[in-house]
Amino acid sequence: MDNLIKGAIKFMQEDFKEHQELFMSLKNKQNPHTLFIGCADSRVIPNLITNTGPGELFVVRNIANIVPPYRVGNDYLATTSAIEYALSSLHIKNIIVCGHSNCGGCAALYNQEALKDAPNVKKWLMMLEPIKEDVLRFASNDLAMRSWLTEKLNIVNSLQNLLTYPGVQKALDEGKIELHAWYYIIETGEIYEYDFKAKIFVLIENKGKK
Repeated sequence: MDNLIKGAIKFMQEDFKEHQELFMSLKNKQNPHTLFIGCADSRVIPNLITNTGPGELFVVRNIANIVPPYRVGNDYLATTSAIEYALSSLHIKNIIVCGHSNCGGCAALYNQEALKDAPNVKKWLMMLEPIKEDVLRFASNDLAMRSWLTEKLNIVNSLQNLLTYPGVQKALDEGKIELHAWYYIIETGEIYEYDFKAKIFVLIENKGKK
């Protein structure tokens, strides 16, 4: 905790002052250009990997970067309501769903014992059961392949679920919004983007190259 307090003091005394004009411009409103949906994993830092500053990203994070299908419910829908707000109130121009390597949430799908003391996490991950069933048909004994497939199929599934949100498909068809699916490899810093036509993930720096 001492390090966090020291960090807060450094921010107030040094970092804030360096960007004071920017923060002043943000005091009454935000106008982010991108909705970034990522995992709650502490190793995934949205502003760091996108090289963006305050006010540019509206960030939604949860376990395993899951986007549930849109619905209106009587319970508390944190992820759904945040996405809904970004679309209806902030009118964002881009949506990025970003998964990552060595995702603990995806791994827990295959280790129910690990969730015995986390019933809400277990319930949340039930949305990925169809993905688990598909993966086990192809990689039941290959742990590395199983993780790789689960993490990537989960990203694509979340992207497809975004199309169930009001106005997203229409905005996409009219070119008013862009959807992107990223896969971030923690140990190398590489980011792969899903190519909708080829249906594969391509290293971002090679995107568009023949």
